[in-house]
Amino acid sequence: MRRSIPEQDHTTGRDERPSFSFTPIGVVRSPYTERFGTPRQPTITTQVKEDRALPGRIELLPEFAGGLADLAEFERIWCVFVFHLNQGYGLKVRSPRDPGRSVGLFSTRAPHRPCPIGLSCLRVTAVEATQIHVLGLDILDGTPVLDIKPYVPYADAFPEARAGWLEGRVQDEPDAFRPR
Repeated sequence: MRRSIPEQDHTTGRDERPSFSFTPIGVVRSPYTERFGTPRQPTITTQVKEDRALPGRIELLPEFAGGLADLAEFERIWCVFVFHLNQGYGLKVRSPRDPGRSVGLFSTRAPHRPCPIGLSCLRVTAVEATQIHVLGLDILDGTPVLDIKPYVPYADAFPEARAGWLEGRVQDEPDAFRPR
């Protein structure tokens, strides 16, 4: 690739550890109001409330409504949110996929993390005014939303990627919200 401007160095001398503060852009409205019965992952709905994916929505603040233009054309979105009810974390955790073994926190999707940021891929069923109607929530009602990004299959899906310590432990589970 040929550059039209000279290369610039924006990183040398920036080794400090800054802290950040974020203001939510909206809130999740979910049928799940307690941790028990809430899906652990968006596509896994057995042994949760009603044993199926339940509809919910993301309500954005009115000043962000214009940002929803064209979002209805996408089948899925990434929702970046805050685990606002969690306190503390451990660097080793026990996964429900292998409860007899402790594994490193960053090799899991455990919600108790040093930076309590969550990420869920949700199916969009409708977009109207300041609301995104979705299926596949694994998020509690009232959870603050930091950002919404479209799911783009060519850049976001890597079906042949290795699954680390989960290899052979997780059965392929069908995506219950995929249109047939």
